[in-house]
Amino acid sequence: MKKIVLTGGGTLGHVTPHLALIPRLLEEGYEIHYIGTENGMEAPKMRAVSGVTYHAVKSGKLRRYFSWQNFTDPFRVIAGAFQSARLMGKIKPDVVFSKGGFVAVPVVFGAWLHRIPVLCHESDLTPGLANKLCKPFARRFATTFPECSQALGPKAEMTGTPLRPELFSGSREKGLALLGFSGKKPVLLMMGGSSGAQSVNACLRKTLSRLTPHFDVAHICGKGNLDPALDQTAGYRQIEFLDAELPDVLACTDLVLSRAGANALCEFQALGRPMLLIPYPKGASRGDQILNAQSLEKRGLCRVLLQENMNEDSLQQAIESTWADRDALIRALREAPPADGTARVLEMIEEIQKA
Repeated sequence: MKKIVLTGGGTLGHVTPHLALIPRLLEEGYEIHYIGTENGMEAPKMRAVSGVTYHAVKSGKLRRYFSWQNFTDPFRVIAGAFQSARLMGKIKPDVVFSKGGFVAVPVVFGAWLHRIPVLCHESDLTPGLANKLCKPFARRFATTFPECSQALGPKAEMTGTPLRPELFSGSREKGLALLGFSGKKPVLLMMGGSSGAQSVNACLRKTLSRLTPHFDVAHICGKGNLDPALDQTAGYRQIEFLDAELPDVLACTDLVLSRAGANALCEFQALGRPMLLIPYPKGASRGDQILNAQSLEKRGLCRVLLQENMNEDSLQQAIESTWADRDALIRALREAPPADGTARVLEMIEEIQKA
């Protein structure tokens, strides 16, 4: 039986592509092991997946800001590398697939020590710090954006992102019933990532009275971000988080207002949903979401409103103009290269074992 080690953590974006690959890997007869952190976001998610054995290792966070933990975390990374190396010797996998995040660095290094081929995937337009550190030890890279493939050089290939098949099996009727909407007005879906988007949440809520005459607004606001004062607002439904029901809500969505996380963009692109993106601002991140959004905008696949330009008036105008351009956006989305990289990533996993 072939064995594969999956790794990645820190955000759900480092985990959800694995969920797309796991059923296919099981079908192909792989014994699947997942190496993550003890208490990271990936731990409860992957421990609950049938057919996957979870292993926890130490890992430090790769920070771009000053913290006293920056002095201790390198030792955790080193400890994690030795733990990962021991696991590689024990599991003896045929291949490793890494989705990035800080836990991936010791795992990829441990695989390299045992000469186990590694395929890394980078979702963003520019390589993250973890993948930059992993580059010397990886056999190949799969990327979501063509710009990232070019930056990583001959090891890299643009594939898209592995997407869960259930995303494409949602029911518009079930989505409308869940949200309590009639379907007579177009549905505007706001998503801000697993923890929500506080500034966009606040601005959207201030703009609701202007939007609800024309749209039914579904607002996935993030855990702990509900506003009880708006519970009875006609044409507005707020939900903290969706998992199994998300495909149904996406099936009834006519226009998306979102941050610009790479995995979410691939899902919207694959579903052909017109998008207005408000990327996470550079001052609060490494600027990857801005680059992601600009890449899609340059290809005619979305419209972008920068957070520093966002207010009630500009948000309303951007939503209305994006809706007016929906036919051109949908046409461009249909003509773009496939966003679902599941099949090609699986092929690359096989190829690097034979190289």
